[in-house]
Amino acid sequence: LAPPRHPVRRVGLVAAAVLALAAVVLLASLYLRREARVRWARDVAFPKLVELVELNKYAEGMALAEQIRQILPDDPKLKKLFPEMSRLYRVETSPPGASVTVKPYGAPDAAWRSLGTAPLAPFRLPLGLHLWRIALPGYETVTLAYPSLYAPPEVTLTLALDRAGSIPPDMVHVPGRSVGLPVPGLDHLPNVVLGDYLIDRTEVTNRQFKRFIDEGGYRRHELWKEPFVHGGRTLGWDAAMALLHDRTGRPGPANWELGDYPEGQGEHPVTGVSWYEAAAYAAFVGKELPTTYQWTHAAGTYAAPQIVPASNFRNAGTVPVSTLGAISPYGTHDMAGNAKEWCWNGVKDGRRFILGGGWNEPSYMFNDPDAQDPFTRGPSFGFRLVKRLDDRTAPEASADIPLAHRDYSREKPVQPEVAQAYRRLWAYDKLPLDARVEETDDSSDRWRKEKVSFTAAYGGERVTAYLLTPRSGRPPYPLVVFFPGSNALQQRSSKDLPGMRLLSPILRSGRAVLYPVYKSTFERGDILESDYQAPTTLYRDHVIMWVKDLGRVIDWAETRKDLDTTRIAYYGASWGAYLGPIMMAAEDRLKVGLWVGGGLESQGCLPEADPFNFLGLVHQPVLMVNGRYDFFFPVEETQVPMFKGLGTPAKDKRHLVLEAGHVPPNDVLSQEVLDWLDRYLGPSG
Repeated sequence: LAPPRHPVRRVGLVAAAVLALAAVVLLASLYLRREARVRWARDVAFPKLVELVELNKYAEGMALAEQIRQILPDDPKLKKLFPEMSRLYRVETSPPGASVTVKPYGAPDAAWRSLGTAPLAPFRLPLGLHLWRIALPGYETVTLAYPSLYAPPEVTLTLALDRAGSIPPDMVHVPGRSVGLPVPGLDHLPNVVLGDYLIDRTEVTNRQFKRFIDEGGYRRHELWKEPFVHGGRTLGWDAAMALLHDRTGRPGPANWELGDYPEGQGEHPVTGVSWYEAAAYAAFVGKELPTTYQWTHAAGTYAAPQIVPASNFRNAGTVPVSTLGAISPYGTHDMAGNAKEWCWNGVKDGRRFILGGGWNEPSYMFNDPDAQDPFTRGPSFGFRLVKRLDDRTAPEASADIPLAHRDYSREKPVQPEVAQAYRRLWAYDKLPLDARVEETDDSSDRWRKEKVSFTAAYGGERVTAYLLTPRSGRPPYPLVVFFPGSNALQQRSSKDLPGMRLLSPILRSGRAVLYPVYKSTFERGDILESDYQAPTTLYRDHVIMWVKDLGRVIDWAETRKDLDTTRIAYYGASWGAYLGPIMMAAEDRLKVGLWVGGGLESQGCLPEADPFNFLGLVHQPVLMVNGRYDFFFPVEETQVPMFKGLGTPAKDKRHLVLEAGHVPPNDVLSQEVLDWLDRYLGPSG
């Protein structure tokens, strides 16, 4: 007989079996859980990540990518995607040991994230602009906005710190180097060398300028160093001072009274000042007006897509300085919007540059140049100042800046038959639209907003457009197709459509608006960054694509029963206005033209893309509304030749020139536009 089994041994075997089974179950559970996480990463998270990158939502994309990397650390597709949504950074300071913190740009409520002390080992941050704070005891704390969307894959931030107290607290240090003018129309000019300089952290305020008045600034001849030239004539002291008074006749800015600024606006930028007043104040405080090179180098116009949304282009007046979070690369505030800022340089006819755009202007004025008579004292005309730290700055930085010029009084357009031959370049095959409604927004009580898309006439692309239909009126609605200004080239999101102040009165009148996302604009951005025409095939090909986009938008509109496509107007603002001759010559379905803030450009262009050659093919009624003081499109040189060249009968075209700058004020403009639409398309339903 076999000996009986020991009860303890039997229990041990059972326990071992249970443990083994539990281990198998646990391993199976972990395996299934791992497989589920892998499937989530590959099938759910990764497609979402690709979508976020395509939508330029890099911060959200990086957060999701880090989750995916925890699951798939060696995934080759993920490694390939990281450079598309992030940059690899190093930080070096002199002296070393500075603490480095960072937070997203345009997120004032976000917490600062500590990265450690410099020098820092390579680390990744989402693509785009970030705010950096670099601090070291005994040295000035530095706040920077860095870098641009176009930074290389690996970026080294190198910073020499200033000893505490070595620079004024209201100025920031800008390192000098060889710089160009990254301004449309001036970007072809050669680089000049700048030495290091300090620039005011903010615009000069009302409170600061009041000290200049109180200490006799308008009576001290030694502060007014430049000859007074107005309208081509040199003025004496008394004649010049007679032009520089406030609303009550006292010396001071144009919008002051009794030699004092408006109540409660001491920390607002001083505005309503001429170039001469700005230069005299600079002498008073021992500084200088910045050259255009110094100003643009400090402003960081290349970062406009991030800076402009945080800036004051609100059309409601100035705000106190440094309150909106619009910080430029070296730590200056409000170089975009709020007050326009006088610069030293002039142009041949005596005007002086004034840059950055003001609270009452379109946001693209941050990027674009402007020059005005030095005695002009507009409601947004202000300034900030600089101080040179060395003598390395080249004399060319202060010289007059040459502007492109075409004498249209001497030019002749191509023959009509040649223009008609060029017109055939715009033809396209009307392939199926494959139209989709992407989003619908009913949040406005005045109009409905639909985001739609359909196939483009080229390249297998899709065109996006926004249809705005009014709550008032009855369908089918007369239709206005809009072509915006150049800020559409700089913005990378169409979520907040620029130009709505122009379109709101049209919608309230019971008409519909179609706002296409043309090639190169918003989410369809590409290598074309300037709206200035150029004698290149790249520019010519883009003009052709814009014409085809317009045609496809109208093709789509013809599928909508709520739109009256027998009554379509073309509304071009600035960029869209100077393209008006091409757009309206291309499209017979456009019955009326509204060209606001436009004219013929001074740059050269291939003949098949030059609006000048197509003016004679435009026969529809056209309303042109312009400002008398428009720097981009001067009246006699560019506006008048455009108007005279139109093939439209004299009785059906009108050129209204208002006492304004580039884009006229909305009150008069809106009434003129609505009257024109009523006259030629009939009243809305």
